[in-house]
Amino acid sequence: MQIAVVGLGKIGLPLAAQFADAGHTVVGVDVNRTTVDTVNRGVEPFPGEAHLADYVARLVGDGSLRATTDYADAVPGADAVVVVVPLFVDGDGNPDFGIMDGATASIAAHLTRGTLVSYETTLPVGTTRGRWKPALEAGSGLEEGTDFHVVFSPERVLTGRVFEDLRKYPKLIGALSADGARAAREFYEQVLTFDDRADLPRPNGVWDLGVAEAAELAKLAETTYRDVNIGLANQFARFSADVGVDVHQVIEACNSQPFSHLHRPGISVGGHCIPVYPKLYLSTDPSATVVSAARAANEGMPSYAVDLLEQIAGPVAGKKVAVLGASYRPGVKETAFSGVFPLTAELTARGATSVVHDPWYDDAELTSLGLAPHHLGEPVDAVILHTEHPEYATTGTTDFPGVTGVVDGRGVLDPARFAGVPFVRLGQAPVEQLAAGRVR
Repeated sequence: MQIAVVGLGKIGLPLAAQFADAGHTVVGVDVNRTTVDTVNRGVEPFPGEAHLADYVARLVGDGSLRATTDYADAVPGADAVVVVVPLFVDGDGNPDFGIMDGATASIAAHLTRGTLVSYETTLPVGTTRGRWKPALEAGSGLEEGTDFHVVFSPERVLTGRVFEDLRKYPKLIGALSADGARAAREFYEQVLTFDDRADLPRPNGVWDLGVAEAAELAKLAETTYRDVNIGLANQFARFSADVGVDVHQVIEACNSQPFSHLHRPGISVGGHCIPVYPKLYLSTDPSATVVSAARAANEGMPSYAVDLLEQIAGPVAGKKVAVLGASYRPGVKETAFSGVFPLTAELTARGATSVVHDPWYDDAELTSLGLAPHHLGEPVDAVILHTEHPEYATTGTTDFPGVTGVVDGRGVLDPARFAGVPFVRLGQAPVEQLAAGRVR
């Protein structure tokens, strides 16, 4: 097949490589000339994705994968166009379709008969049918369902392990017609392979959910579930600290039976997905009070972490506070919607000076993010752990001369390494209460 992949970001480029590796000819389209030139040199444009460097070097080298900024070079005659460009939300949580509208208009201008257009970007329910179908028809002069087909098929992968996840999880599709569903199934069965999964109710592979709206909701639901679950865990964490119990012990006990699947509490919820997709869901179901309450609870955790610090070490005004970790999760170099930003903003609002350390970022990179760099061994007044990088598990007072208070927002620090320093882990009473035996 001839395949066009629109958007060569951290999901789109691995997808393009997967399709080319399956034996097809793939042209990736991206507006970033630097990304396009880098790919065409056979080099991955961003680090951290397992196996991607090898795939790109090999597939560009044998001519099965290339990149362009020109839709006219990629879309005409394509058997399939897969769209993986970003959808953002504005400050009020409303979807901003600007980039996707532009990409869709460019696809429509060059669309030819017989093409399958698959949107993999997470969308509010109803967008495929109500927005993309009419936009593609208007811009191409073709009729969906007769001349071309549109399907929604959400990406369900995590950056850093895209190729692994493509095999592991069923590929969901939701089309606008039976013919479109058949085209989508045939396409994805030719470009993907699937691991055997005895735990699934039906064989792993391409799962047709019947209509685009069902596939749209499935992607929003599986991610919103995580946000709501974390919000609940964070509520339990705050209450546990107030009443003097260890929420981590409580969660472990709850999850010892098969009907409880409580997630872990934490100082923030970041990344491209979990903080954003509940807002996309709420954009079409604003009455979903459970979803909105969980989002508010999670957004309040950075401020709560500063509250904890002030409870054990006094007001932060005038103090230098080291924040450990800028990435939104351990093991990735990514700050999309990272809690480091609201956390440092809260510290600044209370009169503190915040500095940030992250083993994945150098000083220039932190500065470019608007964060003041910190180096282990430099004096600080207090420490808040934000990201669960394993490198922090062995840090202690010698790494933070002068420290007078520590808040562990992820449960990774060792209190024994901070002996004599007021220390609290999110979801527990302060360590002094633990030592006094007042926590059970």
